[in-house]
Amino acid sequence: MTSPRNLAIDGDRLWASIMAVAEIGATAKGGSRRLALTDLDREARDLFVGWCRAAGCTVTVDRMGNIFARRAGRNDALDPVVTGSHLDTQPTGGRFDGVYGVLAGLELVRSLNDLSIETERPLEVVCWTNEEGSRFAPSMVASGVFAGKFALDDALAKSDPDGLTIGGELARIGYAGDAPVGGRKLHAYFEAHIEQGPILEAGGETIGIVTGGQGQRWYEVTLTGVESHAGPTPMDRRRDALLGAARIVELVNRIGLDRAPLACATVGVLENYPNSRNVIPGRVFLTVDLRHPDDAVLTAMDAALRARIAAIAGGSGLATAIEEVLYSPPVAFDPTCVDAVRRAAAAHGFRARDIVSGAGHDACNIAAVAPAAMIFIPCIGGISHNEIEDAKPEWVTAGAQVLLDAVLDAAGTTR
Repeated sequence: MTSPRNLAIDGDRLWASIMAVAEIGATAKGGSRRLALTDLDREARDLFVGWCRAAGCTVTVDRMGNIFARRAGRNDALDPVVTGSHLDTQPTGGRFDGVYGVLAGLELVRSLNDLSIETERPLEVVCWTNEEGSRFAPSMVASGVFAGKFALDDALAKSDPDGLTIGGELARIGYAGDAPVGGRKLHAYFEAHIEQGPILEAGGETIGIVTGGQGQRWYEVTLTGVESHAGPTPMDRRRDALLGAARIVELVNRIGLDRAPLACATVGVLENYPNSRNVIPGRVFLTVDLRHPDDAVLTAMDAALRARIAAIAGGSGLATAIEEVLYSPPVAFDPTCVDAVRRAAAAHGFRARDIVSGAGHDACNIAAVAPAAMIFIPCIGGISHNEIEDAKPEWVTAGAQVLLDAVLDAAGTTR
């Protein structure tokens, strides 16, 4: 069923809502810091829930703290069309990553209310818990439970570096809901997001029609050598864990370069012990992030990483432990949902292109249990996961307009 094409969202209201949430955890450089399940995350959640209730939505919270704001449909027994994203940020995050998708969904509801438009199916706006994974690993854990990827009890037991668990923090901030996590059908799922890369802006396109997502493998690696005095210990007798880690950093970079242009390979965390200037490091912890849209290539990257780490450790007298903490295979989004996004962009005359997401998103999990698609808008300079992350108001409005049309295409409308 096709949506009316003369409906318009209120871009100024959407922008004002994004800026209001950005003030919660605002940083000196213009970004936001709202780590998952902190008091600031609770404050943003409370604001979102209040806005949703003011817009006439019924709000439920599941056991993973996922928030669902439901706008009833004419036939409310039908499976809902769902849209949303997340409100948590990176430690030095921006104003748009995640929050844009949540508030674009809210603006969709508000605009339909303004225009007295009733949808055939119910609509739901979702805020997923701990998408970023910066406080609790892995990322996207709550949508993963919804999709059956992770067990609920295991996810609730995930802990941060201070030993605080997801379950405990949900209870502390008042978002340990009692609704089941998943186990119900969604008619379709759409997620609007900034691109987090430079392709759209460089090409002069306003809309990215996301056809799928890269596969990801995350690892935690520990190298163990021997701590010893930096002065008396000869160079050829050292078992220097940091030297081994430096070689692994170079290895990871080479794995990505050897499979350019689609591969990405990153060491994001490196912790050195005992971290004293005159002690040879005896232990290093580091993280590795490998990505590629072809699962066979991603598997080859995994094999290369493991083989070369073993060789580096063996040649340096180091013990190693490698734990894969996340494997997310490449995702192809639903053709019908992707076509709805494509039609919406064309109907409004927006320059658009097909694109594969280089980042992980909750939509990649939901695609396992429901037809799903994503809408990208550009971000200035392609910069994200950074306090200076930015987007133009006209891009924000355009993406929300495409989202509105795509959702109505799936939900159907009556006047």
